[in-house]
Amino acid sequence: MDRDVTTLLSRHAEALALFGDRVHQVRADQWDEPTPCTEWSVRDLVNHLTSEQLWVPDLVTAGATIEEVGDAHEGDVLGTRPRAVWDAAARAARKAFAEPGALGRTVWLSYGETPAVAYCSQMITDAVVHSWDLARAIGASERLPDALVAFALDEVTPYAAGLSDSGLFAPPIEPPPGDSHQTRLLALLGRRA
Repeated sequence: MDRDVTTLLSRHAEALALFGDRVHQVRADQWDEPTPCTEWSVRDLVNHLTSEQLWVPDLVTAGATIEEVGDAHEGDVLGTRPRAVWDAAARAARKAFAEPGALGRTVWLSYGETPAVAYCSQMITDAVVHSWDLARAIGASERLPDALVAFALDEVTPYAAGLSDSGLFAPPIEPPPGDSHQTRLLALLGRRA
């Protein structure tokens, strides 16, 4: 297996494990707590990431378009067992990206055809940043692994300035002097560490 593919798959697995660790730390009384994502509760945030993982097999393995999948992964996908649903969705996403040749494919996203390798990179970054969001919301450790921070920073830096135009991200903020890589990553995505 190509070293870059191996590294990408490792980062993907690490990012999902990081978020999953936070999911398993959510106490029963925390699901309705607010998160740094101002419109989302803890449950909404976990639901969002779980739904994103559910899309991966459809887009990568089946080669489906968003139109073909339709609203299958909309609404509350967590049901009464959010941790178990997250775990199953994360396993399925890892398996889909790890299939031989999967990262050489093209997927059809909301903004058009995208190399699966770019899609995987975006999914890693999303899981890393939302791991911090979830940690802050539930009072868990906010420290992100250096390798994942470096990966996400490299991924998002070229297009971070335009993300707020989508309406899905807050505008970037100026990081404090002497900032860390993690603080810079969070600031690029409109978050204050």
